[in-house]
Amino acid sequence: MAETSWQSAERDSGAMAPYIPLMPLALPAIIGRWLASRGWRPRRHQMDMLGAAQRGDHALLVAPTGAGKTLAGFLPSLADLIAHPTDRLHTLYVSPLKALAVDVRRNLLTPIEEMGLPISVETRTGDTPSDRKARQRVRPPQILLTTPESLSLLLSYPDAALLFSDLRTVIVDEVHAFATQKRGDLLSLSMARLQAINPALRRVALSATVADVDAYRAWLAPDGDIDRVTPVMGEAGAEPNVAILIPEGRVPWSGHSGKYAAKQVMAEIEARQTTLVFCNTRGLAELIFQELWSVNDANLPIAIHHGSLSIEARRKVESAMAAGKLRALVATASLDLGVDWGNVDCVIQMGAPKGSSRLLQRIGRANHRLDQASEAILIPGNRFEYLEARAALDAVEAGERDADDFRAGSLDVLVQHVMGLACAGPFRAEDLLDELRSATPYSGLTAEAFDHVLHFIEGGGYALRAYDRFKRLTQDDDGQGNVLWRVSHPRFIQQHRLNAGIIVDQPALAVRFANGRKLGTVEEGFAAQLRPGDSFFFSGMALEVVRMDTSDLTVRATSKQARIPSWGGTRMAMSTRLADRVRHFLAAPQEWHRFPPDVREWLEMQKLRSALPQPGQLLIETFPHEGRHYLVCYSFEGWNAHQSLGMLLTRRMESQGLMPLGFVSNDYALAVYGLKPVTDPQSLFSADILDHEFVDWVEQSSLLKRAFRDVAVISGLIERQHPGKRKTGRQVTFSTDLIYDVLRKYQPDHLLLKAAWADARARMTDVGRLGDLIDRAATTMLHVTLERVSPLAVPVLILIGREHVAQSAAEDALLIEAEALVAEAMRAD
Repeated sequence: MAETSWQSAERDSGAMAPYIPLMPLALPAIIGRWLASRGWRPRRHQMDMLGAAQRGDHALLVAPTGAGKTLAGFLPSLADLIAHPTDRLHTLYVSPLKALAVDVRRNLLTPIEEMGLPISVETRTGDTPSDRKARQRVRPPQILLTTPESLSLLLSYPDAALLFSDLRTVIVDEVHAFATQKRGDLLSLSMARLQAINPALRRVALSATVADVDAYRAWLAPDGDIDRVTPVMGEAGAEPNVAILIPEGRVPWSGHSGKYAAKQVMAEIEARQTTLVFCNTRGLAELIFQELWSVNDANLPIAIHHGSLSIEARRKVESAMAAGKLRALVATASLDLGVDWGNVDCVIQMGAPKGSSRLLQRIGRANHRLDQASEAILIPGNRFEYLEARAALDAVEAGERDADDFRAGSLDVLVQHVMGLACAGPFRAEDLLDELRSATPYSGLTAEAFDHVLHFIEGGGYALRAYDRFKRLTQDDDGQGNVLWRVSHPRFIQQHRLNAGIIVDQPALAVRFANGRKLGTVEEGFAAQLRPGDSFFFSGMALEVVRMDTSDLTVRATSKQARIPSWGGTRMAMSTRLADRVRHFLAAPQEWHRFPPDVREWLEMQKLRSALPQPGQLLIETFPHEGRHYLVCYSFEGWNAHQSLGMLLTRRMESQGLMPLGFVSNDYALAVYGLKPVTDPQSLFSADILDHEFVDWVEQSSLLKRAFRDVAVISGLIERQHPGKRKTGRQVTFSTDLIYDVLRKYQPDHLLLKAAWADARARMTDVGRLGDLIDRAATTMLHVTLERVSPLAVPVLILIGREHVAQSAAEDALLIEAEALVAEAMRAD
């Protein structure tokens, strides 16, 4: 089996230049002997991390997968524990994934046991039994592996100061995965509290895919002081061997799954020891698993893994992979972060990767040897996705990473954190404000804003002040002239610990067999479409609905034809840097020789019949087709931004009397269609659309209500659970809708409404990219009027009618219609 990334050290074969230390370093002899017994020696960046620790510096390590980042992160802790044994908590490792914490523990225990070190390593996540959690607070291990949410809960106990008083190091793994998100806000606040408990605490972050090193150094550093964080850059590994699979036939015009290539993918699986097949969504993972299983003539052991499956199902699959018992595993992002299985020799990406950093992360799951190339295959779903896949490969070869969008910390997360600290004990507002500001996302927190946060937790705000259930904090005097904030009743402490967490799941039902065995969860929206006797695929099986109640969907195995479940959530958009590369391809015919003949023919016909936009230019095509008039916008800003723009354009077209009928979009283009032609698209894209139609649309749609539901849950205003009972999704939604209506009417400037607006604008609609699109339209719009559909418009127009296809006959009819559309578009006359 190949070396895991924890074990990865430079093999002493003379293949690499000898390491010259930057300063005298002390590697404990027992570690040196253990490495030597395997023919390994520490890599440069591993010794640099040890040097940073000996100087007392915080450190950010950026190194490729397989470079031994985990060893580099833990090496200083092991060295210190060997030199200065302790029975207290010494090192805290924080991971974005429960599976990663479990995997790191497994890989960490092996060398510890083989060296005979008296060091205990345990995990603490939502899956940890309650009795072990209670024991860990009294008798903690020397090394504890956890998640941001579990760390936050630990800080809510009165004994937190004692538990963490001797903590020496916090290691944040895969920091790029959550630093810019709400979970990163929570972790940053938690590290500020840990630093307040022990000012000598050292912070370490690890990543393989960081574009802006200084931005992450600032996020990691106390008070954002990047000079206190030593950047450690790992040596480059072997260039990955990445290929784009060309289908047997032609690259499809539409679709995003790559399921057409099932036989070819199965052939790749048969030719290798173990293959990871990544999909961008849970629904796609279920679909691809079924497609692969249907062509698995050799009956190879393959499995599926995603976040909606039960804990037991996921752990069973993870164990089978670790033991080398599976030939292939179909997975989502639930496994693309740092889980190390040395026997994976190929990664296959179904559909476009959406970003070079994500692609690199997934490629890194193969091989785990710095001096050997990882192997990966991309399966584009359609012709635009081919261009995106080619752009991703070029970006990887150029060392280009996706940009990260750091922003101010979220208020709902701040509310949850402050309430958690209050559960640990009373506090002075002035002292806490200084501590909160030391967390970089909240460095700009004003005294006025913090006062709003405190008074919101104190009574829910002006409009809710009459209700006792919102009065979670109270003020009193400590007898020495100091005003202290404390929890107003013990029940609020229990309420906080039951409901704390940043990830707000969509309302869901448990999927169970009649014997009670839980398979996982499906969202209420999908479950509401089912009736007894209906069938769907889940956990790789065809299941028939037996009955349904408010919390459970009881099923049995079936051989009936089944459908694929759908899950909500924001779809991943193509990164802006990949979008720029795709735009470049369109304007660079000299590079088309690199493309398959049918993709090249498609672009050449577009150039002949219409136009191809220059980089930075916004191409708008208008044309009639089958009694309707179409406007197609090629902006490459992603499905989320296009969905928002489609809503806004149809509203504006309505006001101009253009009689819109609807719109359809993908990551690359938006098509709006109606009964009257658009002759002046510039008027539709004027900048005030974001001031007028956008605000009006968001406030009248369910978008803001959904955002409010999430921030109300995160802030603790609405409970997800009572002792012994969990609220259904409908109950939570009903409660938040009532409060939302009250606040909109009586307190429109309420803190949570502001937080909901921030979410709606920044995340749920990709409004930043939407604004960039509108800005481009003002100066770079190229409007081409055509007599019929263009080749470039075919992929998005084929989507019309496909959203709710229920019968195979309807699917056949759509295929016939698509063939006719292609024939019309590709005629040269």
